[in-house]
Amino acid sequence: MVTLAVSAILVFAIEFIARGSFVDTLNFFQQPFKPSWTTVALFALLLIGLDALLGRPYNGLLVVAPIALGLAFVGHQKSMYLGDPLYPTDFLYARQIVELMPLLVRERPLAGIGIAAGLIVGVSLLVFAWRHWRRRVPVMTFWARISRLAIALPALAFFVSIMDYATFSWTRDRLQIIPMMWDQKENYASNGFAIAFALNVPMAKVKAPHGYSEKAIDAIAKPEKAAAVLPEEKPDVIIVMSESFWDPKRLPGVNITPDPIPSVRAAQSGHVFSPEFGGMTANVEFEALTGFSNAFLPAGSIPYQQYVRAPVPSLATFFRSEGYETKAIHPFGGWFWNRAPVYKAFGFDRFMSEENMPALEKRGPLASDAALTEEIIREADATDHPFFFFAVSLQSHGPYEPNRYTDTTHKVEAPGISQWARDSTLTYAEGASDADRSLQRLMDWASKRKRPTVIAFFGDHLPPLGPVYVETGFMKEPVAKRKAPIDEMLAQHETPLVVWSNRTGAARDIGAISPAFLPLHVLETAGISHPYYTGFLGDVRDRFRVVDRNMLMPTTGESVFDWSRQKEIDPSIRDFRWLQYDMMFGKRRGAKQFFPETIEKVVANRSRSPLYLQPGVLG
Repeated sequence: MVTLAVSAILVFAIEFIARGSFVDTLNFFQQPFKPSWTTVALFALLLIGLDALLGRPYNGLLVVAPIALGLAFVGHQKSMYLGDPLYPTDFLYARQIVELMPLLVRERPLAGIGIAAGLIVGVSLLVFAWRHWRRRVPVMTFWARISRLAIALPALAFFVSIMDYATFSWTRDRLQIIPMMWDQKENYASNGFAIAFALNVPMAKVKAPHGYSEKAIDAIAKPEKAAAVLPEEKPDVIIVMSESFWDPKRLPGVNITPDPIPSVRAAQSGHVFSPEFGGMTANVEFEALTGFSNAFLPAGSIPYQQYVRAPVPSLATFFRSEGYETKAIHPFGGWFWNRAPVYKAFGFDRFMSEENMPALEKRGPLASDAALTEEIIREADATDHPFFFFAVSLQSHGPYEPNRYTDTTHKVEAPGISQWARDSTLTYAEGASDADRSLQRLMDWASKRKRPTVIAFFGDHLPPLGPVYVETGFMKEPVAKRKAPIDEMLAQHETPLVVWSNRTGAARDIGAISPAFLPLHVLETAGISHPYYTGFLGDVRDRFRVVDRNMLMPTTGESVFDWSRQKEIDPSIRDFRWLQYDMMFGKRRGAKQFFPETIEKVVANRSRSPLYLQPGVLG
């Protein structure tokens, strides 16, 4: 009974920390058959089993409590900063968090000092308690330990067996544990932090979608052109994904002078509807380079970290097969988001990161957009062959601490908001202005080139401005919603998009599109056709502008929410999901028809001989 009572207190503390609300935590415990009491029983079994393994009563509490409470705290911080709960896959990019910690501490130094002091005190108390407990509490007898293990291990194994959300469990159903993988906020709210976290463990394995088979892939309508067609004079292509680029003049009641993004505003083609908010750049990048969608992957997954373990078709794969030089450029570590091996799998000839590129001048604490742009131009001018460059900027990475820049050129007027919010907005506006000027510099350079050149520029997600959104009334919470009326979804997820050519100018009236449709518009502007990127994706784009995990936005008609739970899915979305699974996890049955460049093909090789046989890029 003591173990059960201790478990109840621990679970209550976990939920209180994770939810940040005493009332919500009480409501979670109100119903006797809710997952709250199942969680208490689960923790009691876990403590009993650990006590048996460690050999002393209640010793397991000193292991379980710090870990569980620490995870709950991290989960609460993540939900406040990014709007999403903590997933098991988040630990795949723990190094990213550690590397960015100086930026976070710089914005809130007192909070950073408090956290550091809390960690030191906590660890010290834990060490003291552990040593004290081992000295004062007697060792359990052999049979006492065996009896505890005999109870705990089978029960825990049973709990593990019912955590696979993809299969039906009568017991899980009776315990009122309802996996809501389509709505993770509700999943954590209804099932509690611990069980929802456990339910997300199996999501690292992607199962074949219903109806997928080789015959299903063969039945997908074939593209009109079985091979890519390029202009006689191959155009150079540059895509710049600008970190957190957005229009700060959208903040209500805020006047920023002069206009921080005049060049983007003049050349704007439309918007990118980002599947993320405030972070998770790699997921947006995955869509923009591959033409695949995060909507068809488990919630919380990170393709760069989990799924790209072998070659995956991308724009780089295609351009490389056509004799282009393909380079990815990002002024940070190659390990960040696992980019180095991912870019190799995508078919880039070279990844220029901070490990192998000249040190770039900084603006604030990070490499400036201006310096990155000059590096892109230098690389382009030094390239004789057609090229495809994909660059990811860094300067405007959050958080946006006041006074990041000492030489500000803008003024922010915003009556009714705090001085901190105004200063934070100014910091962001300065960074956005630098990104805008960098785009103009790139277009001015390309305008003077004889070779046809296409430039695409877009923001990966809205910036994590947090309290600024709330104080200005832009959002009710400091993070964006995942499910809301369409006007709110657009306001909280779309970023400016420019697709421009030095021959035809800016593409217009693209509207709001998912990043997965970016290859379609880039290749169309370049005058290039491709069986998948302009063929298949073009057909999907004719029906849907946005393909999001929680929402489909058709070109005509009302948006469809919770589409993946419906019995009948639109055939174009169904085929989109099948083809993506086939190329990423299946037998690549669709490669010949939709990605012919991944089959054996003679391509230009600039480093060895004029031509060489490249056997199956996707091998």
